[in-house]
Amino acid sequence: MPTEILMPALSPTMEEGNLAKWLVEVGDIVVSGDLIAEIETDKAIMEFEAVDEGVIGKILVPEGTENVKVNSPIAVLLEDGEEMSDVSGSPEPLAQQPQEDATPKVALIADNPVSVAPFALGGRVFASPLARRIAAEKGLDLSQVSGSGPHGRIIKADVVAAKIGALPSASTSQITTAPTAMTSDAVIKLYQNRKTVEVSLDGMRKTIAARLTEAKQTIPHFYLRRDINIDALMAFRAQANSQLETRGIKLSVNDFIIKACAMALQSLPAANTVWAGDRLLQLSASDIAVAVAIDGGLITPVLKNVEQKSLATLSAEMKDLASRARSKKLAPVEYQGGSFSISNLGMFGIDNFDAVINPPQSAILAVGAGKQKPVVGLDGDLSVATIMSVTLSVDHRAVDGALGAQLLGAIVKNLENPIRILV
Repeated sequence: MPTEILMPALSPTMEEGNLAKWLVEVGDIVVSGDLIAEIETDKAIMEFEAVDEGVIGKILVPEGTENVKVNSPIAVLLEDGEEMSDVSGSPEPLAQQPQEDATPKVALIADNPVSVAPFALGGRVFASPLARRIAAEKGLDLSQVSGSGPHGRIIKADVVAAKIGALPSASTSQITTAPTAMTSDAVIKLYQNRKTVEVSLDGMRKTIAARLTEAKQTIPHFYLRRDINIDALMAFRAQANSQLETRGIKLSVNDFIIKACAMALQSLPAANTVWAGDRLLQLSASDIAVAVAIDGGLITPVLKNVEQKSLATLSAEMKDLASRARSKKLAPVEYQGGSFSISNLGMFGIDNFDAVINPPQSAILAVGAGKQKPVVGLDGDLSVATIMSVTLSVDHRAVDGALGAQLLGAIVKNLENPIRILV
C-alpha cells in the first residue's frame, strides 16, 4: 500500500519546518539512506534521508513551502507492484486509517528524533517488501517486531535488529509549555484601540521562547559577578596579533575568553558538569558553546576539546562556525552539547547583564564591554585601567556557590594573567 513520507522532527524541539528543496522527483527509486529533501529547521538547513525503499509516487508539499508541521505528509512512496495511478488523488488507504491510531508521536532516543506509532492497524501488520523478505528468510514473526518507519511501519533496520535480539525501543517524551499569564486573544483585546503591527513568530523565535521559558522556570539560577582588569590581556593580544599578521590570523578578545573558560573548567573538574535529571554527567573535555546572533534569533555553536587547541586554531574554528551559523549550515552535532556557554554583548556597548543558562549545561558567562575606569591599586594609588564586567549564571542543582565562585575566580585569573592559558 502507498506509504506517506512525513515531515521529520530533525531536532528535539522542532514543531515545524520549511521544505527548502526536493532532491528527488516523482518516479525516482529510493532506498533507505538516500537523501530526498532539504529541510530548514529553526536553526539549520538539514538533509532528510529516506527510511524505506520504493518509488516516489506523489509529492504532496512543493519545495519552498514554509511552516510545514512535523509528522504531516509531504510525499507518497509506492511499494513494489503499485502504480502511479494509485495516488492520483489523496492516498486513500492512509486517509482511511483511524486518526487516533495513525498519528505519530515524537520520541527522543539519544537526542535523535524518530517517529513511533502502533505497528498494526485493524489487525494488519505494515512492513516494507524488503523487511517482509528478510523476516521470511529468518523465520521472524512480524507481529512481534516494533516498527520505526512512518506510521510505525516495519523497515529493514527493524528486522535486522530483531534478528540479533535488539529491538529498537523508544520512550515518548512530551514537551509541554507552561501557560502564560495572558492568552494571545486577551493581549490583542487589550491593545485593540492602539495601532499595532502583528509579527508572526518563525520557528526559531518559538524555539527560543520555549527553551528560555523552560530554563528560567526549571533551573535554579544564581549569579556571580566580577570585574576583570584586562590591560595585560589587551597588551598580550596586540603583541600576538603583530606576530601572527603575516599568517593572516587576528585573535579576538573572545578567543582568549573561550580559552580562559576552558582552562578554568580543567582546573575544576567538578564544575565541568551537565544536569541529567537524576544525576550529573562530568565531562573530561572542555566543550564551550558560544552564542552567535543570527537573523531572527541566536544559536550556540560548540567548540569541542578547547583545552587542547591553540588560540589560532580556536579563532579559525570559531569564525567558521559563526559564518555557517549565520547561513544556517550547521549540523545539530555542531550546536548541541557542551557544558558551558559564553554570551558576549560587549561589542554592543553593554556594560553587564545576566544570561540564561542553556540546558542541560550548568553555567553561562555573560561578558560586557571593556571600558576605561578609575581603579585603586594595592598601594592606594588611583589609576585608570580597562575593566571588563562579567556575570556567571550557575545552575545551583549542579554547582554550589563556593564551587561557582572558584570557577569564576579561575576565569578571572586566566584573563588577568593570559600567559596561564598557554601553558
